[in-house]
Amino acid sequence: MSWESFYKYENIIQLSISVTILLLSFLLKKYLAKYVFLGLLKLGRGRLNGFFAQLRLSFERPIQVLIFITGIYISMHYFPYFSHSNPFFLHVIRSSVILMIGWGLFNLSSSSSTLFSKINEKYNMKIDNILIPLFSRALRFIIVAISISVIAQEFGYDINGFVAGLGIGGLAFALAAKDALANMFGGIIIITEKPFTIGDWILTPSVEGTVEDISFRSTKIRTFAQAVVTVPNATLSNEAITNWSKMGKRQIAFTLRVTYDTPREKIEKVVREVEELLRSHRDIHQETIFVNVDAYKENGIELFLYFFTKTTDWGKYLKIKEEVNLYILDLLEMEQVTLALPTRKLVMEESAYINPIAMEQKQEVRS
Repeated sequence: MSWESFYKYENIIQLSISVTILLLSFLLKKYLAKYVFLGLLKLGRGRLNGFFAQLRLSFERPIQVLIFITGIYISMHYFPYFSHSNPFFLHVIRSSVILMIGWGLFNLSSSSSTLFSKINEKYNMKIDNILIPLFSRALRFIIVAISISVIAQEFGYDINGFVAGLGIGGLAFALAAKDALANMFGGIIIITEKPFTIGDWILTPSVEGTVEDISFRSTKIRTFAQAVVTVPNATLSNEAITNWSKMGKRQIAFTLRVTYDTPREKIEKVVREVEELLRSHRDIHQETIFVNVDAYKENGIELFLYFFTKTTDWGKYLKIKEEVNLYILDLLEMEQVTLALPTRKLVMEESAYINPIAMEQKQEVRS
């Protein structure tokens, strides 16, 4: 290309238009993206609600970059020293568009997205909190895999051989990663059987705490000391799991021992009034209440109390237990009933008692 043709008037005009379009697309991409979302909102007749906010948050940056890519493509039509029909250029443009769409879908499929909740509401699908992070990761993996394969095909790469190679290497990979596969199958067992979900308070031989995250490999549990313990799913699926969050009520059971010199009438009155208290308490579950004279022990008569609270909250449970204990304490004091203590009485017969002073005086008289 000669310098005369480079500085040709028509070329300079086209170059100016090309640069202007490129700059405008770069400077106005935020405003143009805003109008794109407003158009989507109008198409949805203002009923997209929270999903529209999530859609905008997920696609805001990809749409802005997409507008700039469109500006590059249009500006190349006017660029005098470049052929916009160049195959490599067209491959790059199309691949960039695919990449931006994949980027937006990747953001939209986040586990914090409202996508799954909207699907759950519309189709009445009961998606558990356990499944949402797993669905999100699986969907993200599929989006990335499809995007990479489409871009590879755009540049003329044949991915069929690569897919076939995955099948051949699958056996070797499975043998090398048998522990990882065991954890994955353990995760599947946890997901299908649902012994717990995210946010539950569980107890296992390994750890006790609140479930924070469940993946195919492991489960993260935050202990009450605020430490995070990561337990492999293969281990967790083979352990006994107590899910305290699934309790519908919480048990209270204890015994009281009163002394043997307590009159029968007072014992009966204490038993009757304690049972009446439990029957009338609004926070006590009325299905199972036992207050009985249970057994004769070494140092007293044992009264057995067995009942449940309606709440499973630990703090409220302790408060209810405290109220019942204080009431029983006041009742025993009012009725002058003494609690039996673990004491021993030593009884000695008078004939067996020997006075050492008298024995000494007797020996002096004899001498």
